[in-house]
Amino acid sequence: MLTIENISKSYGVKTLFSDITFTVDNEKIGLIGINGTGKSTLLKIIAGMETSPTGKILKSSGMKIEYLPQNPDFDLDSTVIEQVLKTRSPLMDVIREYEIILEKCANHPDDDSLNEETLRLTSKMDLLDAWDVESRIKTVLTKLGIHDFDKKISELSGGQKKRIALASALITPCDLLILDEPTNHLDNLMIDWLETYLKNLKASLLMVTHDRYFLDRVAERIIEISDGSLYSYPGNYSYYLDKKTERLALEAANENKMLNLYKKELAWIRRGAKARTTKQKARIQRYETLKDSLSITENKNLEITSAYSRLGNKIIELNNITKSFDDNVVIDNFTYTFQSDDRIGIVGPNGVGKSTLLNLINRKINPKSGSVEIGETVKIAYFSQESEHIDPNLRAIEYIKETSEYVTTADGAKITASQMMENFLFLADQQYSKISNLSGGELRRLYLLKILMNAPNVLILDEPTNDLDIDTLSVLESYIDGFSGPVIAVSHDRYFLDRICNKIMSFDGNGIISLHTGNYFDYLDDIKEAQTIEPSDLLSTDDDIDIDTKGLRTGREKKKLSFKEQREYDSLESEIGKLENELEKIDLLIKENETNFVKLQELSDMKDLTEEKLINKLEREEYLKNLIESFK
Repeated sequence: MLTIENISKSYGVKTLFSDITFTVDNEKIGLIGINGTGKSTLLKIIAGMETSPTGKILKSSGMKIEYLPQNPDFDLDSTVIEQVLKTRSPLMDVIREYEIILEKCANHPDDDSLNEETLRLTSKMDLLDAWDVESRIKTVLTKLGIHDFDKKISELSGGQKKRIALASALITPCDLLILDEPTNHLDNLMIDWLETYLKNLKASLLMVTHDRYFLDRVAERIIEISDGSLYSYPGNYSYYLDKKTERLALEAANENKMLNLYKKELAWIRRGAKARTTKQKARIQRYETLKDSLSITENKNLEITSAYSRLGNKIIELNNITKSFDDNVVIDNFTYTFQSDDRIGIVGPNGVGKSTLLNLINRKINPKSGSVEIGETVKIAYFSQESEHIDPNLRAIEYIKETSEYVTTADGAKITASQMMENFLFLADQQYSKISNLSGGELRRLYLLKILMNAPNVLILDEPTNDLDIDTLSVLESYIDGFSGPVIAVSHDRYFLDRICNKIMSFDGNGIISLHTGNYFDYLDDIKEAQTIEPSDLLSTDDDIDIDTKGLRTGREKKKLSFKEQREYDSLESEIGKLENELEKIDLLIKENETNFVKLQELSDMKDLTEEKLINKLEREEYLKNLIESFK
């Protein structure tokens, strides 16, 4: 369908990529790489928005490409529906032609010369599936949270505008759809819908996204730009992680630091969505197995270590806080006391008050009623959606050193600004690059690092995954692993929430915030369980939970295990004992069959399967124990 041959791109002395070649042929491709490596530039070249000084792009005859840039253009005077229809010019040209010919036919019913033209346009309308285009546009806009189709573009937020541009790209018939960060400004329900839409898309797809679950479920091939070169992996994100780890293991240069990050990612994603909890022992065992299989000796000095500031017993207390804007109550009588080991993800539809809660915690705004109390030793780092203004003439390391020359870890070790920059993927030459030469994503990474150089003990992140590449997110997640205080994050990135969180705060859109113990997929399991159990069953086992007409939990926090959870917890000890006995028997059989290699392979497979079952049961037991403790 499309062949890219030996294209290159440089800006000044900076080479983004050189002589890269690949093909696109009836497939869905995810394009990844560190910010500043030229991902968006490559998409623009393929879409015909920019040119390459070398090489060529060969397209099949009549091929149509549709492109969604990160920053689309808008006609601010148009309504929502006019904007989408206007940008669909090839489609709309045919519709207008058809409307004109119908009008001519009505005015001249006896003119047989119009019949041939009518048939031609009818065939074209069929080909473009243009008969119900406005209805389809409204359907897609509704799925993306846009309901007022007559509202002026000038009255919309940046996120709403991006969703309108996405709807416009999705509705256009094409052979290749190119999307640059399509999941930005989408909530979790919208992302789930988009996943399904793109998986069923007949056109080829080339996309840049930081959403790793999205890549894992939609992409059929991963293309990575790294150090100016291109690497292709024929599979989804899980497959890419596996093969990337192998490739880094074979390289002799600076792979140890990055290899550690990829191994963490691989160990995490291999667990599968059904077995994600906070149990660490099993995870470490699998991590060690992976490390041994790669025969890599790690450089422990390259671990990301969090800067340290002492945190007292009192951290942040929210006491019956209520916040409203005019008549819209976004937070209604909410109380919570933050603990030092909290890793809280905040989820809910766009516009329900998630960022408002962060601003209340950070005292940027005040509640209508209730109080926010912050301990004397608390030092908050707030990574907002908007970066501060940065002097473009400064060098990157000068900007970081404005905050501090070094940070001190919990064990008293000092890490210099340069070392921290290297940990956050700024190599030596980039550290002395002027701010004006950095990409938008690199600026966001630099801004994040500056905040962390303040040695905070409370970390607040508002949509941290927007505009950060996957490698930077891996570094941030590793940093959070070693962080000694609470982390509070608003995010639509399911992988990020699943990776770091031990609690989820869910906004229902009516001011009620529900607390769920566990990570994002545990929260989804809670919701699914509540939807499948009759309200009467829940009331009979847990009278402290308010139930709406659909059986969903609303308003109040869980006070004890559900009947189903308690029954499961009571049976886990005996199930774990049985699995441990099975493992002992398998080990004995392995010793007895040391020379029977066929039997050994069967026993080894049996042992792996039994160990995996045991790990899952242990993790589930740990999760339920933590849940019980949280009720005390």
